[in-house]
Amino acid sequence: MSKYYILGISAFYHDSAAALICDGEIIAAVQEERFTRKKHDDSFPYHSIEYIIDEAAISIDDIDLVIFYDKPFLKFERILDTFHSFAPRGLKNFLLVIPNWLKNKIFIKNNIRKELARLGGTKRVKLLFSEHHLSHAASAFFPSGFKDAAIVVIDGVGEWATTTIAHGENNSIRIIKEMRFPHSLGLLYSAFTYYCGFRVNSGEYKLMGLAPYGDSLSPETQRIKKLILDELIDLKPDGSFILNLKYFNFHVGLTMCHDDNFFKLFNIPKRNITGELTSSYMNMALAIQEVTEEIVLRIAKTAQIETKSKKLVLAGGVALNCVANGKLVESQMFDDIWIQPAAGDAGGALGAAYVAWYMYKNSIRNTSLRTDSMQGSLLGPKFCDETVEDMANKYCATYEKITDFSILCNTVSSFIAEGKVVGWFQGRMEFGPRALGNRSILADARSGKMQKKVNLNIKFREGFRPFAPSVLEEVQGDFFEMKRSSPYMLLVSKLLEHRRFIQPENYNEMSLYEKLYYKRSEIPAVTHLDYSARIQTVIKKHNPKYWQLLNTFKQQTGVGILLNTSFNVRGEPIVCSPDDAFRCFMQTKLDALVINNYIFYKDKQTKCLHHKIVKQQFAAD
Repeated sequence: MSKYYILGISAFYHDSAAALICDGEIIAAVQEERFTRKKHDDSFPYHSIEYIIDEAAISIDDIDLVIFYDKPFLKFERILDTFHSFAPRGLKNFLLVIPNWLKNKIFIKNNIRKELARLGGTKRVKLLFSEHHLSHAASAFFPSGFKDAAIVVIDGVGEWATTTIAHGENNSIRIIKEMRFPHSLGLLYSAFTYYCGFRVNSGEYKLMGLAPYGDSLSPETQRIKKLILDELIDLKPDGSFILNLKYFNFHVGLTMCHDDNFFKLFNIPKRNITGELTSSYMNMALAIQEVTEEIVLRIAKTAQIETKSKKLVLAGGVALNCVANGKLVESQMFDDIWIQPAAGDAGGALGAAYVAWYMYKNSIRNTSLRTDSMQGSLLGPKFCDETVEDMANKYCATYEKITDFSILCNTVSSFIAEGKVVGWFQGRMEFGPRALGNRSILADARSGKMQKKVNLNIKFREGFRPFAPSVLEEVQGDFFEMKRSSPYMLLVSKLLEHRRFIQPENYNEMSLYEKLYYKRSEIPAVTHLDYSARIQTVIKKHNPKYWQLLNTFKQQTGVGILLNTSFNVRGEPIVCSPDDAFRCFMQTKLDALVINNYIFYKDKQTKCLHHKIVKQQFAAD
């Protein structure tokens, strides 16, 4: 029997990506930004598809079906309807948006066919369009391993939907309820991201990371939270809500909220991108985070009631809010929860491919193994030793090759234990926004200096940004309250009491950076202010090399935990190739770079041809 290949594409909005499945199995999935080095690249994923067909060892004409992750005409209808409803407000934005739509986005079918021809395609392949939230729902349900599950999708907006509750059974998905634009939890959260001085579509992580610096019991936090619930949104018991559009601008303008009205309501000025992070912004971040958590819990409860399912799957940009996800786990509302690691628009490419395979082709779905099929989300390119050596020769870089991986792990583990920071590059690149041990920067979580060192000297980002612990599955319960695994770094758990250090009485009166550098636990570099951590559980069968490094570190130090952050600098996509990794290594204060079995020590790069390393500038995220 011949193989059936389906190519899923997301493009033209943000986080363009491509995914290929063959007879229902994932062959590869990757974001275009990793190749173009443009974060959140929205262009057609030409390079991604080029890589994917090479990985599959096929030609573009071997693909049987191509599916796009949303329906452009429905989205265009929503845009026209919105401008018409609020006219003459939004005229300036209308004149900016519509020409781009008429030139590029409305003729997506023709554009896709042209790009496929540019990739060498000669046949007229079948082309389908999924709906945006259906693609998200499929990306969460079909790889989850669950036979039956409630599905919740929450993001900014798709075509019209902003929140969707659905029910997945076997090879089908049934949409039950949805909230529609402009009433959107994703856009509400992004409005506060914008007002607190962070970039929309990438700064939401910062807002979530800033929230624990706020004081939940302070009068200011309580005041802001009350104003959100009384004035900004009309929240219903089922989690649905209506936004008071008097305070927002995303539907008609070029900004997320109406700055003057936000200021009148909260009496806190909009922060510019370089402004001081005062306690007011910390409290504002905490207030909207707590409101978001409450809304997510209500929506999940409604999904449970409507579907009567004991399992839940999540997708959409809001599903990357690991603090809210952690609260869902704590609630014990469901027996099990699974979250798509590429929960944003990139994952829509994979979801669309699944829609075509299971719902269009009506293929049988095997859930007997009851494990997720994301392969640890390690679905991108890998590079052979010859490529690494070619890169080293190009820059006249000095390296040491250690062919025995056990010896390599011993060497790297000892180096990290000495307080050094290492770029770790192994195997296939991760799909989604999290580095999971194949394109990672690693450091000793026991060091009180590491959060500052990695943030300021290596990532070149704000000092308050938290880091995640990679923890061996076998020792997770020795450190963290959460008893279930978190392989994709999408859940937050509290540190066990006996691993914590007591805070001083004046802790809430301390400044941001006094709080930040106060040693809070045995693993301070990955412990947030509220004793929480965004856990990555490292499972041997998912990533044996990374597990071996962590296990070696445990044997040497007694602690099977490392600080793990994505291998990139602020504003840059995660590194993809050895060339990307070496350039990042040489432009930061990383102490060593490990690619496959090769170690590059910074202090030995005396003959490196620095003039060949093109210094790239990345916009602040």
